[in-house]
Amino acid sequence: MEKQQRFMVEDEEDGLRLDKFLAGRHLPLSRSRIQNLIRTGKVSVNSSSSRCSHRVVAGAEITILIPDLKPREILPEDIPLHILYEDNELLVINKPAGMVVHPAAGHYSGTLVNALLFYSPRLSTINSSLRPGIVHRLDKDTSGILVVAKTDEAHLHLGREIKEHKFSRKYLALVRGDMELEEGTIEVPLGRHVLERKKIAVRHQGGKKATTHYRVLERFGLATLLEVTLTTGRTHQIRVHLAHLGHPVIGDKTYGRKSSLFNLPFAYLINRQALHAYTLGFVHPSKKEYMEFTVSLPEDMKKLLQELRKQFKKDV
Repeated sequence: MEKQQRFMVEDEEDGLRLDKFLAGRHLPLSRSRIQNLIRTGKVSVNSSSSRCSHRVVAGAEITILIPDLKPREILPEDIPLHILYEDNELLVINKPAGMVVHPAAGHYSGTLVNALLFYSPRLSTINSSLRPGIVHRLDKDTSGILVVAKTDEAHLHLGREIKEHKFSRKYLALVRGDMELEEGTIEVPLGRHVLERKKIAVRHQGGKKATTHYRVLERFGLATLLEVTLTTGRTHQIRVHLAHLGHPVIGDKTYGRKSSLFNLPFAYLINRQALHAYTLGFVHPSKKEYMEFTVSLPEDMKKLLQELRKQFKKDV
């Protein structure tokens, strides 16, 4: 059996190579796999077969036939977990930077899910077999707290809390530059970047509502430490919203300029975005009591903050 998918070429995509156009459409396929499907006639442009180098035209219809693949088996792996809380219904985990939450193309081992499958014989089944127990995510290079559901009932309850904006999610972020305001709210819609589909962008047309609140904790002139609170939880929301303000998260290689570490002599202290989910609060599924968890900064952000305080401290 084959799965058929159709796409219309948008104005911003006019002139892209066919293989690059499809690679940007967030398909569960590598670029080489896409090219192979094009060469074997599984991709058509306006009902006619084409080549990888074909330049697509705005308004054209692209059809791709994706053969069914045998589901990939996700194996348990003995990876240490920093567990903050556990009962029969859920786990609260402090995820380190560098760990992917669930398997996806290019990441089928070393993920939080691999570790959870080894640790717990019981995880919720609400999501696909690639995401057992996963209620919400953190980016690979964002550290901090997330909750994992052991039962389907707990998963549904926590999912409703997220949908109804009842989760309390607070982050610490070190951003480039001196924030103009002491506190504020960023409320601009977000959606997939029209050309680079793995990226998120501000999309006033067709984007989804996204709301981020921030307040200044410390100023260093060239950088600012913020507490960031989420109302919504869109993909890459904090990183895109802060970059939109002109204050990208320090070390963010996707949404920050290459100079986002200011060429500081201690730039080597952190090799990822300086973003940490430090507080998570929710109502327990069965106890119906509010629970809140907090974790301190990881060592890389601590050291970066210490150097900023030492060299660039500025009175608020």
